[in-house]
Amino acid sequence: MSPARLTPELLLHGYAQGVFPMAESRDDPEIFWVDPRQRGVLPLDDFRISRSLTRRMRRGGFEIVVNGDFEGVVAGCAERPETWINDEIFNLYAALHRMGFAHSVEVRHEGLLTGGIYGVTLGGAFFGESMFSRRTDASKLAMAWLVDRLRLGGFTLFDAQFLTPHLASLGFVEIPRARYRAALSTALERRGDFLAPGAPAPVQDVLQRKAQTS
Repeated sequence: MSPARLTPELLLHGYAQGVFPMAESRDDPEIFWVDPRQRGVLPLDDFRISRSLTRRMRRGGFEIVVNGDFEGVVAGCAERPETWINDEIFNLYAALHRMGFAHSVEVRHEGLLTGGIYGVTLGGAFFGESMFSRRTDASKLAMAWLVDRLRLGGFTLFDAQFLTPHLASLGFVEIPRARYRAALSTALERRGDFLAPGAPAPVQDVLQRKAQTS
C-alpha cells in the first residue's frame, strides 16, 4: 500500500507498528510500507568483531563522528546504481534527524566522509536503514561504534530489516514476524538514549566492552 502524505510523524507510527517505508527506485515517487515475514536483527551482545577488523581498529588513522553530517551519510547510502532512497525518503529522514529521532555514525579519513550508518530510534529500538563505504572496512568501523553506543544507551533491539550474508557474518540473525513484534513491543517500553554515551569512545574501550560480552 502507498501511504498518503507521508509525514515524519506517520513514519514514526509505522516503525512503532513494525513496518517501514521503501521506494522501488531513486526515480520512483511512490512509497510503500514493508512488513517482512522474516526480520533481520542483531542480538547486541553477539556482534562479531573479526581479528582483521580488530587490527584495523587498533591501527587507527580514522575518526568516528556521531551526527556530524547526517544528510551526507544518507546521500552516501543512496550513491549506488540501485537504491530505494528517493527524494521524499531523503527529506523525511532529514526531518526525523532534525526532530532528534534519526542519527548517524560516520567514519572520516583525513576529514573526508568515507563511510557510515544511519537509522531511527524509538524507545529502546534502533531501526538501521542503510550503510555505505567509500573505503575498505569503513562501514564495519561505523557498525562497531554504533553497537557499542546502542549498548551503552540502553537499547535492546537493533532492527536491520533484511538479513544479508554480510550482516550474517557480523552476527545478525533472522527471526519471524511474531517474534520481532514481541521484541519491538518490549523495546518500545524502554528509554534508550542514543546521545547519552557522549563522544565516540576510544578504540580500546570499544574492544574491551566487546570482550566482556563474548
